[in-house]
Amino acid sequence: MRTAYQLILVVAASLHFAVGGSSSTSIIDTDTNEIPTFNDDKEARSSDYANYFSAYDDLYHQKVMLTDHNRMKAYHDAIMKNKDLFKDKVVLDVGSGSGILAVWAAKAGAKRVYAIEYTNMANHAKNVVKANGVEDVVKVIQGAAEDVSLPLQEEDWDFFCGEDQSQKSEECKGDQKVVDIIVSEWMGYFLLRESMLDSVISIRDKFLKKSGLMFPSHASMLISPIATEKYRQEVEQDYSDAMTSWNEYLERAQLEYGVDMSVLNDKYLKEQKQYYLMSGHWLQLEAETVLSTPVVVKTLDMATCTLDDAKGVEEVPFDFSITMDDTDTNNIDKDARHVSGIGAWFTVDFKSRTDDIGKVHAPDVEIPVHLSTGPEVGGELHTS
Repeated sequence: MRTAYQLILVVAASLHFAVGGSSSTSIIDTDTNEIPTFNDDKEARSSDYANYFSAYDDLYHQKVMLTDHNRMKAYHDAIMKNKDLFKDKVVLDVGSGSGILAVWAAKAGAKRVYAIEYTNMANHAKNVVKANGVEDVVKVIQGAAEDVSLPLQEEDWDFFCGEDQSQKSEECKGDQKVVDIIVSEWMGYFLLRESMLDSVISIRDKFLKKSGLMFPSHASMLISPIATEKYRQEVEQDYSDAMTSWNEYLERAQLEYGVDMSVLNDKYLKEQKQYYLMSGHWLQLEAETVLSTPVVVKTLDMATCTLDDAKGVEEVPFDFSITMDDTDTNNIDKDARHVSGIGAWFTVDFKSRTDDIGKVHAPDVEIPVHLSTGPEVGGELHTS
């Protein structure tokens, strides 16, 4: 028997969810039914930034990213297979981490690479740069990207503009738009979680030439219904076990200790429901778990996107067509045909500029590269 389902959904900014340091992160604030914000609370923002950057201050976290073969290969191919774009150019690596992208840019022929890294990982990046013999090309800068000024030294103006005293050379000096290519591995969970895109946009507007390139150049966010019934049932069982344990505690507290703790019951129920049933989860899924053609809920042109674009996903109505066949022996099992949740992932491209200014002034990327974190490559997805 074949059954066709139309799953009608509205994806709003609340789908801007992901995992930070845990296995799941709340999608919405259940008190207000809105996305949590700092509400101009500088202390809360500072705390969030401290937690965020501290996670990138150790080699273990860097190793997790460096051993992500799909990401590393995409960046390596985009740079090393397009050496003509990098030859004798000025490159800026935002959020350089271990410095590997900066090293590749130097090896591709860049005449100067600025590698900006906020955390103490900058010290490791300097060692990596020196160990690979490109310290004369790569300059590692420790600090917030938004606070950086280029060039670093006054004499660098001759490096950018030429040593002659021509009028063109003199007009060049003082213009901070000296960067030909910005490279950055800024993408977070479901693309936007890590909020580093803000820094990339600020740096682009400040330093990138009219003819400049962004690597990656474009990004897309996709979602689709998925079949992960076994995992969904495990989560529900964990939620049930948590509530059973809590109820047993309430009873024991009353009988053995003479204290009524039931006043906390509603709060505990809300916390557990939000953690287990209303949060995004980080999973590695295979292609057969996707039940319908993915829908793109947001695209970013890295040459033109704004800070507002970086805030999240606008409300986007869409529908999914799902056809299920009980006689299909290719399915893993009968339960696998249930809609267990929504999978979310992203793709990025390293290709030519598509905006009007870029089409006229920027060089073409002769060998474009595509990177997907989706299930077709066994990617790690976020589910709701």
